This record gives sequence, C-alpha cells and structure tokens, in this order.
Amino acid sequence: MSGADPGRCGGGARRSPSGDRLAAFLKNAWAKEPVLVASFSIGGLAIILPSLSPYTKYSTMINQVTPYNYPVPVRDDGNMPDVPSHPQDPHGPSLEWLKKL
Repeated sequence: MSGADPGRCGGGARRSPSGDRLAAFLKNAWAKEPVLVASFSIGGLAIILPSLSPYTKYSTMINQVTPYNYPVPVRDDGNMPDVPSHPQDPHGPSLEWLKKL
C-alpha cells in the first residue's frame, strides 16, 4: 500500500486543500510567533464565549425587567393613581422566576 493517495487520511475521508493550508499556516505561525498566536486565540475566545454562556441569558432577562427609571419619592395628594403609595410596593414585571432558580 505504498502507493496510497496522499489526499486521503486513514479513515477514507478526503482532506480539504484549504484545511491543509490553514493547518500549515497555523503550524508555521506557532513556530515563528507563539505569543501572537496565543493572544489572538485568547482574544477570539473572549469574543465568542460570552454569547454561548448561560449567564448571558439570565443577565439579559434581569436587565429587561429592571426598571430604567427608579421611583422618586413624591408627595401624594390623592390624585395620582399611577404613583405607588410606597416605593417598595410591587409594580411592573415580576422577578419570581429569579427567586426560583
């Protein structure tokens, strides 16, 4: 079997020429400038991984229900139905789902 096709690997799957070029480029870059390759790898992971994190989902949900304008104490003259009587009165979206985690 010494005349085997060089484009084939052991499992019978074909390698892509662009994959071979990428592998050769990364191997050469690692040999010449390992600090740059490591820093670009870490930077790429820092950009990609937060979108895959489950914490991103929960922080987005918390930010959506957190009020942008916080209540300011006002003097109630009895003619303001949209102002809660006390700043700690529950109003707006519920955070019960957060307590159940």
